[in-house]
Amino acid sequence: MKEGMVKYGEEGYPNSLYTIANPPKQLYYRGDIALANNSLCVALVGSRKATEYGSYVAGKMAGRLAENGITVVSGMAAGIDSYSHRGALTAGGKTIAVLGNSVEICYPRGLEKLKGQIEEEGLILSEYPPETRPAPFTFPQRNRIISGLCEATCVIEAGLNSGSLITAEFAAEQNRLVYAVPGNITGVMSIGCNRLIQDGAMAVAVIDDIINDLAAKGLCRKREGPSYIMKKLGEDEKEIYEFILDNGEATFEKMSLALKKPPKELMGTVTILEMKGLLQVCFGKILIAN
Repeated sequence: MKEGMVKYGEEGYPNSLYTIANPPKQLYYRGDIALANNSLCVALVGSRKATEYGSYVAGKMAGRLAENGITVVSGMAAGIDSYSHRGALTAGGKTIAVLGNSVEICYPRGLEKLKGQIEEEGLILSEYPPETRPAPFTFPQRNRIISGLCEATCVIEAGLNSGSLITAEFAAEQNRLVYAVPGNITGVMSIGCNRLIQDGAMAVAVIDDIINDLAAKGLCRKREGPSYIMKKLGEDEKEIYEFILDNGEATFEKMSLALKKPPKELMGTVTILEMKGLLQVCFGKILIAN
């Protein structure tokens, strides 16, 4: 594990932070500092009190970003942050944790193993000098670094007073892309995200939306070809995906006749493939989601 400090203006200081208001004067680090400059980064943030749904989305989305060579950035807090870091690492990708305390301190307790793994396989960053304990003001302050390192920030779950909304606000001020995962309108942990969407953040409808959007903007290139995708699908999913791939598009009726399966049976599998970002249904037609 490498560790050190890089000052504003020195070689190795993250280029993306030169464009933000109040950039940190120095950054202390553990791990691969080159990650902050040599990779496309996306921030995944959210509530410390994550629901089962939010935790799943964080891990799944982080894994998909990692599989496409995108570095996942978060704050190593409990909940959405930690699931995002783990999702990226489990997929064999890279992740950056920006702390609200100095780099040698693990906060909250219980994340020592995760912190150690990030130090070895990713990057831990902090603007705070050694022996700086976490305090209420340090976490909102570090959020400008999380968003500043990234091309895009996605809020996965957030109450109305969630610190992740501060990260989204910083991202908007820094002219970064802002996304939010919509949730149940009666859920306390969905209010923040739904409000963000109401205020103009882009809604994430399927897991791959951010990847597809970044690819469309020329910021990244999706790595997965059809043969790679096939290896990760179940038999029913393969059959439908391969049929759409061969035909370009289809209706449920056409696919039902060709595959000799009732439309209702096909709809469930198509919905799963749509959630995975592989298909989209538009005006009754099923298409490959490029």
